[in-house]
Amino acid sequence: MALQISATNPEHPALLLELPWHLPLEEWPEHHLVPLPRGISRHVVRYARAGSEVVAVKELAERPALREYEMLRGLDRLSIPAVDPLAVVTGRTDADGGPLESVLITRHLGGSMPYRSMFETTMRPATMHRLMDALAVLLVRLHLAGFAWGDCSLSNTLFRRDAGAYAAYLVDAETGELHPRLSDGQREYDLDLARVNISGELLDLEAAGALHPSVDPIEFGREICARHRSLWEELTRTSVYPAGKHHYIERRIRRLNDLGFDVAEMQIAHSSNGDTVTFVPKVVDAGHHQRQLLRLTGLDAEENQARRLLNDLESWMATQDDYAPGGPSASSPARTADGYDQAARPEVLAHRWVRDVFRPTVRAVPPELRGSMDPAEIYHELLEHRWYLSERAQHDIGLDSAVEDYVRTVLPKVRESLLPPPKGPVEPA
Repeated sequence: MALQISATNPEHPALLLELPWHLPLEEWPEHHLVPLPRGISRHVVRYARAGSEVVAVKELAERPALREYEMLRGLDRLSIPAVDPLAVVTGRTDADGGPLESVLITRHLGGSMPYRSMFETTMRPATMHRLMDALAVLLVRLHLAGFAWGDCSLSNTLFRRDAGAYAAYLVDAETGELHPRLSDGQREYDLDLARVNISGELLDLEAAGALHPSVDPIEFGREICARHRSLWEELTRTSVYPAGKHHYIERRIRRLNDLGFDVAEMQIAHSSNGDTVTFVPKVVDAGHHQRQLLRLTGLDAEENQARRLLNDLESWMATQDDYAPGGPSASSPARTADGYDQAARPEVLAHRWVRDVFRPTVRAVPPELRGSMDPAEIYHELLEHRWYLSERAQHDIGLDSAVEDYVRTVLPKVRESLLPPPKGPVEPA
């Protein structure tokens, strides 16, 4: 069978052909590989460079490779946080014509880390709680979409910084199944698997001395289930409100938005005596703030980052002379740079904010000091630093001063903490 590359993008096959498919993945030369931290996997996995992209290459049998590829494509269509599938390579043979396993290729998720890399130094319990929150949110999003993971674990998840919190991404969909809707039994079974896997992984870390002594691995496994059930209840429960109390419904919707979910459809029914209203969020999806930020500015950020950037955008818009929440008045329309009358709609002001505030602020941070932080995370960090300095000074110090102080006092310390410790003198044998 001849080598075949099935890809989502017509450009990818040409780039991928440069990789040494005639060699088992374990024998690939170093010049093709990228030294990034990898999680534990039952398969051989390597990071490689294909053109300007870094890709994850996983070696497995043809049938599961094709199945996982289609499963990841399905999750992508549902906007589920998962690695981006690029291609499947089948029909591989070695130099003697012997068969080699197929490979699944996904795009490397920039700025992400497997959990074991995060535990190389003992992680504080507060940080672990944020990881558990991120994993619980990912599980809920999968279950709302009708996806039964079948192997939820820390090893099958990548974590990425999201405005001081973490966002979790599915990496391994090999055992997953996509249904129109999950039954309570399917969901509980998936949760039970998660509990066992997570507790086992934490016990492994405990044995290696990488777990904080205050953390109970068994209790943490139970906690992920409790957090999932609490969030699931908030998202799917039926609420009964007194008639006329429509602000209660608005409050419920806002609470869902604060959790990062949007109500796409509602089912509201009055009781027979007319004195209560039953409210059910019929279809919910994640990424409320992400979608709003993308629509207004074209910036693609994590949910917490998007929430913070939108708050800053709204505050900035309120200071603009031509800003009017309902649009400018007919007597005083705003003008574009070309001199044409243009209503100062939020989209117009958002474009101006990106051009005049967001981009110049991010560019003020030297590239060599940014590390793996993306522009949205840099901007969030600068807003946090501005708030801290303003609280200390008891007045707003301004963004320019915050950037200057952040680059001068914070980033050098962060960079030092990421450097390996100096090696001591070698004892003579």
